[in-house]
Amino acid sequence: MKIDGTPYRSVWVDQQDGWSVRIFDQTRLPWALDIIRLTGVNEAAHAIRSMQVRGAPLIGAVAAYGLCLALRQDASTAAMERDAAMLAQTRPTAVNLRWAIDRMLTRLRNTATGERVRAAYEEAATIADEDAAMCESIGRHGVELIEQAASRTGRRVNVLTHCNAGWLATVDWGTALAPIYMAHERGLDVHVWVDETRPRNQGAALTAFELGKHGVAHTVIADNAGGHLMQRGKVDLVIVGTDRVTRTGDVANKIGTYLKALAAHDNAVPFWVAVPSSTIDWTVSDGVTEIPIEERSGNEVTTVTGRALDGSIATVRITPTSSPAANPAFDVTPARLVTGLVTERGRCAASAPGLLGLFPEQA
Repeated sequence: MKIDGTPYRSVWVDQQDGWSVRIFDQTRLPWALDIIRLTGVNEAAHAIRSMQVRGAPLIGAVAAYGLCLALRQDASTAAMERDAAMLAQTRPTAVNLRWAIDRMLTRLRNTATGERVRAAYEEAATIADEDAAMCESIGRHGVELIEQAASRTGRRVNVLTHCNAGWLATVDWGTALAPIYMAHERGLDVHVWVDETRPRNQGAALTAFELGKHGVAHTVIADNAGGHLMQRGKVDLVIVGTDRVTRTGDVANKIGTYLKALAAHDNAVPFWVAVPSSTIDWTVSDGVTEIPIEERSGNEVTTVTGRALDGSIATVRITPTSSPAANPAFDVTPARLVTGLVTERGRCAASAPGLLGLFPEQA
């Protein structure tokens, strides 16, 4: 995807040295476009844990490259297993993290120690390339939903999204935003309602940044405004991403997604979830009881960071100092509230039969 006309991916190997890894510091967006050079596994783990990178597919890709960096220091089996376990513990909810590490280990355990670094970089690059290809395919299957809405209404299509599921959350294209980017490229009149996504404001900071830099019409709204807009017919469909989908179609996504699904259901607004197959957890059937929900620091709720009127970046407290805060990072939307899933293989019902229809090898 592009920033002011220049194409980027969200993670790449530095072409100058051929081994270090570059990422955007997403905690600095949209105020500064800072690129970080990762040179060791601890730096990669910190980038994931601190949300310098976030989004389930991107976390998996960065973890894969983090293991590459670890092997450059010590390619022994004991060190590899230790570093892989450390990376796997950085974020518990997104299934891509464990998926990518397990895939790397499957390749590397059967590789001679002296060949592991080369093999690791090859496998990490393949994971990144496949993610970009999957997201592009999700875009092709999802853009049809926007085309259908345009044909049905004969006017601008208004899409609501929650959190950030664009190219900054993946290697390229994004999941929920991929259909929107393709609709924009095809000349469709599409407009995006961007939920701010408290408490970390990934919508206001990242989704709005992406869409603006790519020239897509959008408006940032408070999280609580979505239901109001749906009641007044100002939302044609909702498309969100996800950090984990169960084999039965339950969806874990950024906190607040469940409330959007309830509002969409009450107002007969289609609620679609864009999901690459790497985000489907075939071992889990009940999302509410089986998916671990990350509890993050209460400081994310009690403080907010932004640009002050004098141009400086400042963090300020917005709650009484004596008030504690709880901060569950995700919630689970039951499959019954999901209109359907958009995968790289096509669209399907959010159900076990629907998913198995596209992925029969998982039966």
